[in-house]
Amino acid sequence: MSDAAVALRALLADASQCGAYYVDARDRESLAAAARGLEFALAPLDFAGCASKDDVLARFARALKFPEWFGGNWDALADCLSDLSWWPAPGYVLLLEHVDAWRTAQPQLYDTVLAILEDAAAAWTRQRKPFWALMPLPADALATLDAD
Repeated sequence: MSDAAVALRALLADASQCGAYYVDARDRESLAAAARGLEFALAPLDFAGCASKDDVLARFARALKFPEWFGGNWDALADCLSDLSWWPAPGYVLLLEHVDAWRTAQPQLYDTVLAILEDAAAAWTRQRKPFWALMPLPADALATLDAD
């Protein structure tokens, strides 16, 4: 295993660093491999063409295999992301794909989801369990965010 792979695993295993982050899309596969190597639950969520709150909630429910009691609202999303008892794992990595266009088209929905993800990560951090919501973006989109 390369030094970079070891460092990436160490980073993902550190629950004190967890949260929602933009990452370079070129690092997506390395991040996924590190998560698998740690035996973390890995959930890709594709937000391409995401059109509504109901669509967002359905994508989370499918990707994270939410239980039937999932209520289909923001509070239920927060509850499920902070529980995940039906999907036991030593840690969690969500890969939110194609968020840039969705973030631009639906900023209020995006901001709500981001706040819920950050709250969930904080709750998992208090339990010392890694929870990451990673949003791979092309390098040019990352550069645009850095300029903001």
